[in-house]
Amino acid sequence: MENETRDVVIIGTGPAGLTAAIYASRANLKPLVVDGEQPGGQLMITTDIENYPGFPEGINGPEMMGRFREQAERFGTEFVGGSVTEVDLSRSPFCINLGGDCELLTKTLIIATGANAKWLGLPSEEKYRGRGVSACATCDGFFFKDSNVFVIGGGDTAMEEAFFLTRFASKVTVVHRREEFRASRIMSLRVEKNPKIALELNQVVDEILGDGQKVTGIRLKNVKTGELTEHACDGVFIAIGHAPNSKIFERQLNIDEYGYIETSKNSSETNVPGVFACGDVQDYTYRQAITAAGSGCMAALDAEKYLESIR
Repeated sequence: MENETRDVVIIGTGPAGLTAAIYASRANLKPLVVDGEQPGGQLMITTDIENYPGFPEGINGPEMMGRFREQAERFGTEFVGGSVTEVDLSRSPFCINLGGDCELLTKTLIIATGANAKWLGLPSEEKYRGRGVSACATCDGFFFKDSNVFVIGGGDTAMEEAFFLTRFASKVTVVHRREEFRASRIMSLRVEKNPKIALELNQVVDEILGDGQKVTGIRLKNVKTGELTEHACDGVFIAIGHAPNSKIFERQLNIDEYGYIETSKNSSETNVPGVFACGDVQDYTYRQAITAAGSGCMAALDAEKYLESIR
């Protein structure tokens, strides 16, 4: 595998990467997909996907990604475990390093590395991470049965986290720095109408409180008055967005100030011919499973067109 120059290597196995794999394998390009640190992407920690067409009753994330993977494998996609540690896009074929002596050579590269959760950056957040502080309600909500928890954020992610946590917690409080949520109206209304959910608006987290072993409370600061208030709680869920996984491509690809890989208009093409980006690593606007899948399709078609041009 290491000595063979592939037509297509895809980094990432979320909706974008696996859709790219399906299209590339159906085009007989025999793609090789690198699983990455979180095989399946963010949907592996998402439940009750209700807005993906074709699933009127909804579907959970792991099941959906399992179906994506099976479909890609059906058409001949190969998978390799591990994470990319370094890339060399200055020469052709491109060189992809998976650590140690494992290198992959490829004529085209599709980057679908997605994004990771952002954190507040408080020392107390780091101190109590895994001991009451989490960025994944799906992963950790079960451990907060009959508890009082806070969710930090105002977008769709925060709304989804809060709504999901009502299955376990006795009370959920959503904290947002503004007067209005950034979330879609339907998600906001769902949260606002839930009797188990309270709202703390125009507030930011000043400190996460604990006894040295676990979270015991949270201190909020009013952004308008500066007033500090302390609230007892058992857990704090951070839902303030995600950072694109683009660091290993710095100084080789054009990346914007927020870390998103820049692509040409109406295309997945990057500034390096033969390198394409799709999904949340380049989409700072929509960041949905269906748009990620669509951009994965685009990347595969763009890669196929590029390969035809150099043959």
